[in-house]
Amino acid sequence: MPYADLAEARLRYRFDGLEDRPVLVLSHSVGTDMTMWDDVLPAFAGQYRVLRYDTRGHGKSSVPPGPYTVANLSNDVLALLDALGLQRCFFCGLSLGGMIGIWLGAHAPERIDKMILANTAARIGTREAWNLRIERVLADGVEPVADEVLQRWFTPQFREAFPARVDAMRKTLAATCAEGYASCCAAIRDLDLTASLHLIQTPSLVVAGALDVATPPSAGRVLAQNMHRASFVELQAAHISAVEQADDFSRAVLTFLNEQER
Repeated sequence: MPYADLAEARLRYRFDGLEDRPVLVLSHSVGTDMTMWDDVLPAFAGQYRVLRYDTRGHGKSSVPPGPYTVANLSNDVLALLDALGLQRCFFCGLSLGGMIGIWLGAHAPERIDKMILANTAARIGTREAWNLRIERVLADGVEPVADEVLQRWFTPQFREAFPARVDAMRKTLAATCAEGYASCCAAIRDLDLTASLHLIQTPSLVVAGALDVATPPSAGRVLAQNMHRASFVELQAAHISAVEQADDFSRAVLTFLNEQER
């Protein structure tokens, strides 16, 4: 896969889908990589030119010294678009990727035609909880926290029914660089975009998981209610809804994108 050498990071990226269609950028959760989107990729690539990338500190992208901010991560997206000669795109982000989307909607609306904000919030968790996780990961690596993270990512029913998919996600999580993971946790810890929501005019779809304890449906409704052109959909999933309810997720996203084009 190709790499883009940007001012602050080296990002691995990949294009799939139809070259003559608008670009749909996919931004993954902390502790995953671009393969998080594998379950929805066939549906998206059948209608769009899909651009996936590994967030800095994750996958095969570089690990600049941390901690990071969501502004850093969002500017990586803008720099990647510039490097690839893309002026505008659709954007779909989940969890941390969704926070990147909120930031882009507030600070770079001229680059985003439409966006999907999945399993995310203007603020996620508490400083104390993030600090504890950061300390544990920097001391012992990501492996010791992997099982408890998976319990938030997926419902017990999904973990039992699809053990191979869950195991693949666990392996990606456990292999994530401790410094990169902790630095992105710090970005989440330090961000509160609540005051910026009213600035966002970009047509948006907010996707929530009915069983998501990290970013519950109430947080998604707050996003949708405080942005100017946002709709809301709730899926029967925990935190990684693009994996647990891939068909419903794909259907909701494509319906939104196609309806907005009319």
